Amino acid sequence: MSKNSRLGTMMFLQYALWGAWLPVTARYLSAGVAEGGLGFSGSEIGMILGLAGSIGAVAAPFIAGQIADRYFSTERILAALVIIGGVVKWITAYQTDYSAWLVLSIIYSVVYMPTLALSNSITFAHMKDPDSDFPKIRVWGTIGWIAASWAFPMIWLQTDLNFQWMPPFIVGPEVANVTSRLADALIFSGVISVTYGLFCFMLPNTPPKKDAVEKLAFKKAFALFNQTSFTILVVASLTVSIIHQIYFLQTGPFLSSIGLKDSQIGPAMTVGQFAEIAAMAYLGFFLKRFGFRKVIFLGVLAYAARYAVFGTVTLPIWIMVVSQAFHGICYAFFFAGAYIYVDKIADEDVRHSAQTVFGMIILGGGPVIGGWLSGYLQETFTQAGLFDYSPFWYTLSAVGFVTALFFGVMFREQVEEKAEA
Repeated sequence: MSKNSRLGTMMFLQYALWGAWLPVTARYLSAGVAEGGLGFSGSEIGMILGLAGSIGAVAAPFIAGQIADRYFSTERILAALVIIGGVVKWITAYQTDYSAWLVLSIIYSVVYMPTLALSNSITFAHMKDPDSDFPKIRVWGTIGWIAASWAFPMIWLQTDLNFQWMPPFIVGPEVANVTSRLADALIFSGVISVTYGLFCFMLPNTPPKKDAVEKLAFKKAFALFNQTSFTILVVASLTVSIIHQIYFLQTGPFLSSIGLKDSQIGPAMTVGQFAEIAAMAYLGFFLKRFGFRKVIFLGVLAYAARYAVFGTVTLPIWIMVVSQAFHGICYAFFFAGAYIYVDKIADEDVRHSAQTVFGMIILGGGPVIGGWLSGYLQETFTQAGLFDYSPFWYTLSAVGFVTALFFGVMFREQVEEKAEA
């Protein structure tokens, strides 16, 4: 296997294990016990999918980033973390108590969240032209997410599969107790995770920078805040990550409320990943032609557009499903573009930690605020026991639009200044 093939497979597995469980978990947790779900409240779900993830993201720079930059080869740390995470996710599948879910979700986030940045940094360490090469490798993560999101319902939730014109294209009658079987997505993720951990030993060796002057890598990485462009990017990223997190908290229940079957929620949400593949394919071209500011600005603006469509609840289901194509632009242009920018402005001996510091903001601060905001807005827009999704989504659209304006006006690239220095 060539080096790029191994890196592409790494990205495939990195996001397949995430895509296996995340799209359907909110629906499983929110569904009533009589339906086969756990009946957790919006605030409890926000804690499980928001606060738990934040704790792992905040810990990442001080654990994985420091170790990878200074002590052990990155691929070995990655292997250990994803194997442990797979076991934890398997155990979680059998829990029905809120406290157990919260504790296990915190443990899982501590071991999984650092792997997002570590897989990025391994990729950057073995590329000659990040602007062009990173999107080509990262796109395999998107393909992995799609593959897992489609394979799970086809194998566990449906029978007698047939073709239909609307995503997920291949569907069949749902099995009995389909909502309760959504928990099997966690077991599926655990299997992928352990497989991924074993594969990590085939990755290119990425040794630590033991000869670095600054022994505390994360300390030097935090010095990036001295660069105005990084600070502006972080502020915008925090806001975007808040509304990004709410997408995963509320889209599943929202699609269910407008008539989509439980077995079709995960595959329908992958429309965004298909669009992401196209956006990733041309990300390098757009970055070189238009620069980071314009590309990232368009990524933020896509969030506002997607939520504006969601807010127009009178639209037919198929438009709601297709509108998730905006997610591809959101993720590729904003998040992938931001990761590439951070790699460019960080010094070589702290690139692992720079990625985890940035990840701490978008995967730490954003989700915990997003979990709280999601619960608050849900309570605000619930009358007589009915949740009115329209003003909920319009509020998030407004947040995205204001953030896009802020970033477009305030951000100025400093990549060229670093190259000259």
